[in-house]
Amino acid sequence: MQRGSDRLSVHRDDEMKHELKGLLRSGHPTRVEEWHDPEPAADDDPEVWSGPVGGLGSPASLERTRLELARHLSRHAFPAKPGELARALRRSNAPGGLVDAVAALPHGSRYENMQQLAEAVAGGA
Repeated sequence: MQRGSDRLSVHRDDEMKHELKGLLRSGHPTRVEEWHDPEPAADDDPEVWSGPVGGLGSPASLERTRLELARHLSRHAFPAKPGELARALRRSNAPGGLVDAVAALPHGSRYENMQQLAEAVAGGA
């Protein structure tokens, strides 16, 4: 008898896969009951995600920008020019808005570390 930390039996796991197969293949809810479907967003709902460079100039946006850059760039990417950094961001599948913001930086500038780049992208430099 095999012991593990599985919460469900093998049979229940297969059953759940079968239940989800239609949803995963179709890309839309497959249930008849309306209450299973997620509720759509209302017109007056606040925007949940504004992207990595939203709200330029605020300390919160600088922090968000730095975290987003750190997700996609390593320390080995520095020092570099904006074109090199934009290529590195594209290779790591960074969001288009972040790549565009880095590519739009002045071509003659050179960034020594993540903080300098984040300040320039967030509008602090």
